[in-house]
Amino acid sequence: MKKIQLIIAREFGERARKKSFIITTLLMPILMIGLMIAPSLMMLMDTAEQKQVVVIDRSGVVGDKLQSGGEVLFSVQNDLSKAEACSIYGEDSGIFGILYIGSEVEHRDSVQLITNSSSSMMLEENIASQISAIVEAEKLKAYNIDNLDQILASVATNIELSTFENNGTGEVETMESTSSGINYILGMLLGMLLYMIIIIYGQMVLTSVVEEKSSRVIDVMVTSCTPFQIMMGKILGIALVAVTQIAIWAVLVIGASKFLIPALFSPEVAATNDMMMQALMGTLGNTSYIAGLFGYLLLFILGGFLLYASLYAAAGSAVDSVQDGQQFNTIIMMPIILALIVMMSVFNDPNSSVAFWFSIIPFTSPIVMIARIPFGIPTWEVVVSLVLLYATFLFVAWFAAKIYRIGIFMHGKRPSWRELWQWTKMK
Repeated sequence: MKKIQLIIAREFGERARKKSFIITTLLMPILMIGLMIAPSLMMLMDTAEQKQVVVIDRSGVVGDKLQSGGEVLFSVQNDLSKAEACSIYGEDSGIFGILYIGSEVEHRDSVQLITNSSSSMMLEENIASQISAIVEAEKLKAYNIDNLDQILASVATNIELSTFENNGTGEVETMESTSSGINYILGMLLGMLLYMIIIIYGQMVLTSVVEEKSSRVIDVMVTSCTPFQIMMGKILGIALVAVTQIAIWAVLVIGASKFLIPALFSPEVAATNDMMMQALMGTLGNTSYIAGLFGYLLLFILGGFLLYASLYAAAGSAVDSVQDGQQFNTIIMMPIILALIVMMSVFNDPNSSVAFWFSIIPFTSPIVMIARIPFGIPTWEVVVSLVLLYATFLFVAWFAAKIYRIGIFMHGKRPSWRELWQWTKMK
């Protein structure tokens, strides 16, 4: 263990003292906090420029009823043809676009928005929904119902859905508020962060092994340490670098959730009725919840890294250059990429059978499970996933060590898959 500790200290010190490590460690929390706060800032500072739209209504029922707002200003000019309007209101006119409504508004392609610059989904949805509501109201008038406008106004209802986690008491005041939108954001951030850590630090293991092997440093090291001690020391040393970085990020982000976010956004949140924003600020300001997420993140990053670092170490020992290691690197990355693909389906249904099984399978569980955790999955699933992950690491490390102890002494020829399998059987 003393020899492994010396190698761990060397690997950790060599990387932790680099300027790139220090800069990344300090800048990443700022980026993470910025990504978490960005949705709230956009909600608070949503002051889109008002776009002027010229309306040519050939149906005679829509144009005058369109309601201008903060995003769009309608101007009805039925005396112009479509061609004349396009000629007059070009790019230099300051007009955003022309809304042409045909005589038979319900027919396909009867409603056309001709723009001078890029449109937005929100603007198009605003226009389409207004026209739909106007046409529906005109259809209802055919039924000759008295006071129709008042009746429609009185029955119009806007429902805002509040979601809570069941604690068995039936008292909403004691339940924890949840939001699928916030869970989506947190799951995406945590999953992508874990993906980057595994890829970046895993590649670091492969590169380090290849460099020491090609420079023959490894030949000197094996006179004092066994190949297994060298491999485990290298893996654990680099893992310690990753864990240290995550721990520093956790302290900074938790500190921001405790002091910075409440101080900056509490007045604005109190003044708004946006339930999504209130839930978001409530989640980001919940220090214990954020700390719990980082605790899970550390466990899955450590387990996922150790598992893949063992494979990267074995791959690095089998080749003489980083370029030669790309064939093995591609195979190692396939489960990670698959986990990213499955992670996207988690956001549609975090409790689906696909999401469950891929969060249990060790080669995909770190990314998929960390994306599911913000949705409030049962604790036993997390425990089973972690136990299988670390158990698989022990098996893979034992298997990789058999390749590593032979590969570090092999030079000149890139081994085939059959030769790698034969190495695992050598005593």
